[in-house]
Amino acid sequence: MRNFILSLLRYRPLMVVLLLAWIAGGIAIFLQLDIEAYPDPSPPLVEVITQNPSWSAEEMERQVTVPVETVLFGIPHLQYVRSITIFGLSDVKLYFDYDSNYLWDRQEALNRLQLVTLPANISPQLSPWSPVGEIYRYRLVGPGYTLNELKATEDWFVEREIKQVSGIIDVTSFGGSTREYIAEVDPQKLLQYNVSLPQVLAAITSSNANVGGNYLTMGDQSVNIRGLGLLRSIPEMQNVLIIERNGVPVYLRDVAEVHEGSQPRLGQVGVNHDDDAIEGIVLLQRGEKSLPALRQLEQKVKSLNDGRLPRGMKLVTLYDRTDLIHVTTSTVRHIVIMGLTLVTLVLIIFLGDIPISLIAALTIPCSLLFAFAVMVLTGGSANLISIGAIDFGILVDASVIVLENIYRRFQASDGADSTFDLIADATAEAVRPVLFSVLVIIVALIPLFTMQGVPGKIFAPMSETYGFALVGATLFAILLAPVLASWRKPAKVRAHHTRLVSWLNERYAASLQWTLTHRKTTLAIAVAALAATLVLGSFLGGEFMPKLEEGNLWVRATLPQDVSYESAAKM
Repeated sequence: MRNFILSLLRYRPLMVVLLLAWIAGGIAIFLQLDIEAYPDPSPPLVEVITQNPSWSAEEMERQVTVPVETVLFGIPHLQYVRSITIFGLSDVKLYFDYDSNYLWDRQEALNRLQLVTLPANISPQLSPWSPVGEIYRYRLVGPGYTLNELKATEDWFVEREIKQVSGIIDVTSFGGSTREYIAEVDPQKLLQYNVSLPQVLAAITSSNANVGGNYLTMGDQSVNIRGLGLLRSIPEMQNVLIIERNGVPVYLRDVAEVHEGSQPRLGQVGVNHDDDAIEGIVLLQRGEKSLPALRQLEQKVKSLNDGRLPRGMKLVTLYDRTDLIHVTTSTVRHIVIMGLTLVTLVLIIFLGDIPISLIAALTIPCSLLFAFAVMVLTGGSANLISIGAIDFGILVDASVIVLENIYRRFQASDGADSTFDLIADATAEAVRPVLFSVLVIIVALIPLFTMQGVPGKIFAPMSETYGFALVGATLFAILLAPVLASWRKPAKVRAHHTRLVSWLNERYAASLQWTLTHRKTTLAIAVAALAATLVLGSFLGGEFMPKLEEGNLWVRATLPQDVSYESAAKM
């Protein structure tokens, strides 16, 4: 090891270039790091939704939920199945092992759903929802446009555009009314014209379709024949022929009033003082990185607002996870800066040598950049728990041990040995205890590495980040700290202690003498302090997740299941 350190010292300029490359490369890779507010603690979840608005909960349970659950049982890695059945809706959730492949689980569920036959041509669908998938909410506004027009634009244009963004799996719309053309049939006129309601329905259905024919050859050209019958306006719908009586046609306008309306509404969205608005919720694909998707989404929203939407319409952001991530990064940045500042001050106060203290403090940013680089290369992501829980004091331990030993050798030097020899001897002497202490810390993290389930999802990234940072700090202490310390001349290092250290040494010597003289009293005080700690610890509260003040309040009111839409909207 001594010869290896001497080789590094002989090529000091190259090692400085390596340090600068370490910092520059770490910063460049850090800009690519995926940062999340919290890790996703949920297991792979596949949700199967089936709807039939005309069936009761009992019918949905018996004819839909039970057959769907039966065909999905036995999928590999399936832990348990949970289902909810209400009027017109069947919701079956499949929870898989944490180690299973989410995309494979979805595909296997789709394959098995092909084997079940449900009545009334009901088709189950997979829900795109995930517990942490909501990353963006927006509102479509347009002065002068009706709710029908806004809703149509949202359903047929905005959703299609946003789904083109990489990483976005779905857009869920709420609020507004869905346009439809309504024919209100008059029973008296049906009797007057001797027309039945099935005849009216059959006439409308057969008249609202385009049909394809054959082709017609005209010289060198072949012309396709099509029949255009799709209804596009209220007058066309009014002129639908229902039946002919004695040469007299009976049209839809003769027996019904045709007008534009909307489907019966089941909900309503209000934003601030607007009680009826159009809202869209953007869902992220499970496992995708949120920041790159949000950047592309912002560009897409900007392009839509810059003229691609109908004149006067625009998208207004209601919620953007970028704000939450910025809160997280701000918190982490505060922790890093404060930790770096406090560690540097402590080192200067106790070591009394500013250059040596700054070299030791440089370990913190370099080790963090090393950890970020490894996380990017391994496809990991950073969050408030994985970064905020790092102990910066432990990161500098290796460098402090190496530099303190070098400092001690400098103080004891009589000037006969060269600087390189002193540093090489001191570093070689300190390498073994440094590696052993780092190994002990990493071994202590093994329980965190081996956690399964929700604790593993939350704390395993923290232990990985901690381990990467410790490796980076150890490499810095062995490879770079001795090189940087070589510019410190032994002749300028004096054997002295700071005033604080001298004062503490005097107090420690007196306290040690007293404890050795009064051993039983010392043990009694220690036992009493331990007992008091255990008692007070029982009153200490705890949180499963750290607090993160996002600045939002979530207020939710639960109403009776049979409440009407009109009554709920008034609240």
